[in-house]
Order: sequence, then structure tokens, then C-alpha cells
Amino acid sequence: MVKILYCFLHKKMIRWHYADKTDSKARIKRVFLYLMDLYNDLKDQLIRHEGLKLMPYRCSSNKLTIGCGRNLEDNGISEEEAMMLLDADIKNCEAELDRVMPWWKEQPSAVQQVLLNMLFNLGAPTLMQFRKFQTFLQTKEYKHAAEEMLDSKWAEQVGSRAIELSEMVRNADDS
Repeated sequence: MVKILYCFLHKKMIRWHYADKTDSKARIKRVFLYLMDLYNDLKDQLIRHEGLKLMPYRCSSNKLTIGCGRNLEDNGISEEEAMMLLDADIKNCEAELDRVMPWWKEQPSAVQQVLLNMLFNLGAPTLMQFRKFQTFLQTKEYKHAAEEMLDSKWAEQVGSRAIELSEMVRNADDS
């Protein structure tokens, strides 16, 4: 017996079928396509029944929920899901920096990383208020830019994060 398992839905029962060496590739493909159809039908049905909401909301049980009935209070998200969201957020930050600071990619990599980190934390409207900081970055006066970072309400709020990021900027011309 081969250790490939196929799941058949029949009369609301799940049965497992062990493929053996005599099963043809065509049969295995048919079974796979059948299961994919069942899976896609189930997804469509759940979306129809649960709805699809891209912002958090309270479900009928007053649980914080998102997407297609994902109960965040009881289930949260997996690390893999969190990393997928983080990757998407970083890509969004890159696109936002392209829009609001088209010069950012001309900076040393450490400064690029700092700008992405700050945009992620602050959002574009607040980051854009760091005008002197931006000017110092554009003129490659990294020590002054680092001082501007620390002379802010943001630095008071985030503490060690601001210190670490300002050191990256301060040392950017050394890299």
C-alpha cells in the first residue's frame, strides 16, 4: 500500500481510501480534482453563510471576528498567518514609501530599513511630519537625522526602538 490518503465525502461521512500501486495516475488525478471541487464548494458555501468581512467585527456571539467567521478571541491566528500578514504589510509600506518619499531607495540599506520600520509603526501621515529628519536624510547628514529622531514625541513613546533605529541612521554613512 502507498501512504497516499484520499478523503471522500459520502452521505456526510468521511471515508479514507488508501491508494495502492495498481491505482492509475488518471484515477489519482480524478480523485484529486474531485476533492478540490468539494473543497472549493465548501469555501463558497462558508463565505455565503458566514460572510466575508475584511475588517474586525463582532459576530452574533459577540466574539471579535474577521474574514469568514474567524473567531479571533478564541482562535487567534497562527504564526504562519501572522508572517503572511507581516509580509503583506511590509510590501504595502514599500509601496507607500515609493509614493511619499520617492528618494528613499537612494539611501543606504540601514536607512531604508529604518524608514520602513518607522512607516510601519507611525503610518505615512505621521512619518511625513518628521520634516527635518527627512531633509537631513536627503542631504546625507545622518548624525543630525538621528538626533531629530530622538528629539520627538515618538521617541518618548517607543523608547528602545527609537534608540536602536537612530543608531542605525547615525552609523549609516559608515556602512
